[in-house]
Amino acid sequence: MSGILSSSIARKVAMALSALFLIIFLIIHLAVNVTSLFSEDAFNQASHFMGTNPLIQFAMQPVLIFGVVFHFVMGFVLELKNRASRNVKYVKYNGAASATWMSRNMAISGGVILIFIVIHFLDFWIPELNTKYVLGDMSGYLEGTEKLRYFEELQHKFVSPLRVGAYIVAFILLGLHLAHGFQSAFQSMGFNNKYTKCVKNLGTIYSIVIPLGFIIIALFHHFNH
Repeated sequence: MSGILSSSIARKVAMALSALFLIIFLIIHLAVNVTSLFSEDAFNQASHFMGTNPLIQFAMQPVLIFGVVFHFVMGFVLELKNRASRNVKYVKYNGAASATWMSRNMAISGGVILIFIVIHFLDFWIPELNTKYVLGDMSGYLEGTEKLRYFEELQHKFVSPLRVGAYIVAFILLGLHLAHGFQSAFQSMGFNNKYTKCVKNLGTIYSIVIPLGFIIIALFHHFNH
C-alpha cells in the first residue's frame, strides 16, 4: 500500500477517490435524515433498516470508517509534504496571490471537521453500538413500547442550544471545506477540461445544499422537541 501511494499523483488520486466516496455518503446520510422533517415513522423505518441491515453494518460501515480515517490522514500527509516542498529559505511563498483562503487552509478546516466527526460518533454511533451489541437490544423499540426509538433519540440530541450551535458551526466549515474539496477531487480525477465550469457550479450547489440541509434538520428538532 505504501509503495502504491509513494508518488504525489497517486496520493492525490487516492485522496480524490476517498473524497468522492464521502461526498456520496453525505448525500445518503442527508437523505435519510431529511425524512425526519416530514414523517417520524419514515425516519424510524429508514434508520432501523440502516442500523440492522447486515450488508450496511458489516460491509459498508467498516468501509465508511476506513474512508473517513484514510481521507483525513491522507489530507494531513499531503499538507505536510506540500509545506515541506516549499523552499521558504529562498523564496517567500505568497499563497494568497493564487489561492483562496479555504484552499490554503484545508488542513485547518479538515481538523475541525474531524473533531466534529468524533463528537458526532460519540453522540450517535457509539451509543447505537452499545445498545445493539453490548446491551443486546436489536429490536429498535423504546423500552416497554412498540414504538421505534430513533426519532425520539434524534430530537433529544438537539435539545441543547450549545450542541446545536456547535453543529451549525461545524456544518458551515464543512460547506467551506466542500466548496474547494469537491472541485479539487474532480480535478485530481482528470475533470479539468471543458467540464471544469460544470464541476465548479455543481460543487458550489453541493457545498451549500448539504450543510444547509443538516443545519435545517438540527434547528427543526431543536425547536420542535
